[in-house]
Amino acid sequence: MILKFKNYNLSKEVLKAIDRLNYTSPTPVQQKVIPLALKGRDIVVKSQTGSGKTASFAIPICDKVDWDENKAQALVITPTRELAIQVREEFFNIGRFKRLKVSEVYGQFSFRRQQKELKQKTHIVVGTPGRLIDHIERKTIDLSMIKYLVIDEADEMLNMGFIEQIEAIIQNLPKNRITMLLSATIPKDIKNLCKSYMKNYEQIEIEAQNLTVDKITQERYSVEENDKFEFLKDILVVENPDRCMIFCNTKKMVDELCDNLYPWIKSCSKIHGGMEQQDRSLVMNDFRKGKFRHLICTDVAARGIDIEGITHVINYDTPEDKEDYVHRIGRTARASKSGKSITFVTENDIKFIDIIQKYIDKEIEAKQHPDKLTVDERRDDFNTKINTKLNIGPLKSEKVSEGIMKLHINAGKKTKMRPVDIVGTLCNIDGMTAADIGIINIIDVSTFVEILNGKGEMIYNALQGRPIKGRIRKVSKCEQ
Repeated sequence: MILKFKNYNLSKEVLKAIDRLNYTSPTPVQQKVIPLALKGRDIVVKSQTGSGKTASFAIPICDKVDWDENKAQALVITPTRELAIQVREEFFNIGRFKRLKVSEVYGQFSFRRQQKELKQKTHIVVGTPGRLIDHIERKTIDLSMIKYLVIDEADEMLNMGFIEQIEAIIQNLPKNRITMLLSATIPKDIKNLCKSYMKNYEQIEIEAQNLTVDKITQERYSVEENDKFEFLKDILVVENPDRCMIFCNTKKMVDELCDNLYPWIKSCSKIHGGMEQQDRSLVMNDFRKGKFRHLICTDVAARGIDIEGITHVINYDTPEDKEDYVHRIGRTARASKSGKSITFVTENDIKFIDIIQKYIDKEIEAKQHPDKLTVDERRDDFNTKINTKLNIGPLKSEKVSEGIMKLHINAGKKTKMRPVDIVGTLCNIDGMTAADIGIINIIDVSTFVEILNGKGEMIYNALQGRPIKGRIRKVSKCEQ
């Protein structure tokens, strides 16, 4: 029997979101995790990158969360800000029609804004360990109603030295909760964490399919350090990727490479841990939307990041850690598609390549440099592509947001605006019901409200000149 998501007896709101997201059938990890999570079991999941792990815990949590409860009921801890943003988006999309409020909490972003958001109705919190500890210590987050704890990419948490912080966060959670831990590997420290804080947990291990590398054509080129940049330009011309991630080992090298590459190819940008979070988020968002084709990055962008249509990964610097190699190349060949990885290997890198090949149990094919004639023959095609707008179709969030309009009302907490004022006004409009009202977010001088079921234009027009809480307010449309 072919399993479908409807076999899990999920709510119609969650099933509607899954359908909009075009999730047709559960992946192997989802088939094993979802039923256990719905039964309230503690779970440890060992599964490869790109296996659908995020949805495996987001779907049952979104289904079980109680909309009427104002305090956070689920906490998801991730090692990096980029992953927190991505996981938050997955929860938001799956919980869209249950009107679930999902807050993200991470560093290099306004603490005060996070504090204000956490004071409002919040169903799910996704955050990084350091900033979560900050909120706990300052008593600006209420974890007293947490029923679900998810520790995502646990082995990376260990590598980054976050285990003590994870334990400190767990000490502040209710003991009567469901805990799910997900990791690509389960080293001894992770096992100890599970034994200490989980109850009779089920361990799920999804066969690694040779560490996801079977779908990826892997190649390597021997190159002198001083020749790397010119060789990169030749490889880009010959390979002519639709979308490409180029990995460097240091922030300095990312900056240098981007500065050198940009005058030659405008369709590129960069991301690394030394950038402001707002800039990092903007770059990742633009890359998702296809505004440029080539992203130069450190490993901050490798763990768990899921962007559709990446055809090539280039290791400009050979990674010094075998697991970093797997996570880097795992950015391509997502969702059953194929992909290609190319690694530049200097004389000093040979020892790392040997370790990597042993780890993946596969030889990375050594290739000869393309000759000048081949490069010249393919240059016109390359120039045509980089000057052509990338058509990637609607993003997940756009698919699930069809028929939803977000409105801005120029009144907020400072004018004592409350959700009940918004709901009361809207429900007094003919043809409008409470089921047509999505997430309401009230901040200092503004209120944002989502109108569902294709009724946005009607409500926008109806609110022009209509009093809200006794006064006429300016109402405008927002970009989603």
